[in-house]
Amino acid sequence: MPQRIAAVTLVVRDYDEAIHFYTRQLGFELLEDTDQGQGKRWVLVAPPGSAGPALLLAQAATPEQTASIGRQTGGRVSFFLYTDSFAQDHARLLAQGVRFLEEPRHESYGTVAVFEDLYGNQWDLLEPR
Repeated sequence: MPQRIAAVTLVVRDYDEAIHFYTRQLGFELLEDTDQGQGKRWVLVAPPGSAGPALLLAQAATPEQTASIGRQTGGRVSFFLYTDSFAQDHARLLAQGVRFLEEPRHESYGTVAVFEDLYGNQWDLLEPR
């Protein structure tokens, strides 16, 4: 089997609030939510029909992990959500209360706008050219 990235960890404050944001506001699917005991869960979410990596929502368990919530990449855009219908997805996310940090802009590589998740992690909504 060829290697591939299956999941990327996102440290969150609380499993349930993160699941709610990613499934209700972003429209992702809950792929798995398995209790691992002692308050730990294996929670995977991904955009509907995605063939790419899933997000592993990992609840912070130490003060160091808690301090990294929302700034795991030092304030840079952390994630890139590709779409084939920017205008439709942008409008849907706005209607769901997702906070965009800028107006949509047209770049040489596509149409893009930066938004924040509930913890302040920055995402690009991007329709490539």
